[in-house]
Amino acid sequence: MAIWLSGYLAIWLSGYLAIKMEAAQSINQSINIVDNIFDLLAFMDNNHALFLILLTNSSMNTETISKASTLADDVFDRLRTAIVKGELAPGSKVNEPQLSKQYGISRGPLREAIRRLEGCKLVQITPNVGARVVSLNMEQALEIYEIRESLEGLACRLAARRASAEDCKQLRKLLANHEQQIQSENGRLYYQKEGDLDFHYLIVQLSGNTRLFNLLCGELYHLLRLYRTQTSSGPSRPETAFKEHHQIVNALESQDGELAELLMKRHISSAKNMLINQFNQ
Repeated sequence: MAIWLSGYLAIWLSGYLAIKMEAAQSINQSINIVDNIFDLLAFMDNNHALFLILLTNSSMNTETISKASTLADDVFDRLRTAIVKGELAPGSKVNEPQLSKQYGISRGPLREAIRRLEGCKLVQITPNVGARVVSLNMEQALEIYEIRESLEGLACRLAARRASAEDCKQLRKLLANHEQQIQSENGRLYYQKEGDLDFHYLIVQLSGNTRLFNLLCGELYHLLRLYRTQTSSGPSRPETAFKEHHQIVNALESQDGELAELLMKRHISSAKNMLINQFNQ
């Protein structure tokens, strides 16, 4: 019983300390929090009834941590979308006080969301300076498109071998939804949501190659989406890209891997040229 209670206490104290230290505004406050922890341990030695208090407080702290995690998830999703859509411009400073007020959350969950965005390569955090939305120069951006052109072409060729009639039907259904989105933007933007709502994501998934999927849909995925969104907003580009997607599905239905690879490479090459023009403007 004593061993179990000690382990339970350790878990509870770690959660309690993490929350309090996050809220601390000064070194003196941090020291006071640690002192309070030691006072609590001394009190436990002489009060067996503390077990009941621990149960109550642990439940409350678990709920608090869970709530903070949910807030961080929500803000992470909203900030990621804002960056990918260009609402937070490349190179712009991530203003924590402003975002905290805008989303109605404390700085703790917001900072957790920003750290996760750094993991997605969408922000860069500089010690003692803060976070900025990632901004690549033309050479860096073109390197990404060269990777896309080769690897997504390969994914298309592999997908042509594996894609069933039902898979192609689902791709057509997705493209029908994309057409409605393009029309809602009056043909000015072709924005695809992430994961199963993303045509390129599904193609890579259909390749059946786990390593290829991890390369294209892992840590670089949202950075790729950022630049894909930029190039899909050029004049007439949304309609053109939409038609090219249908041509790729035609090749998949015919199980013509060579043609599917060629079409995907051309599709990405066109987007790359659009990106070059944007950099040169």
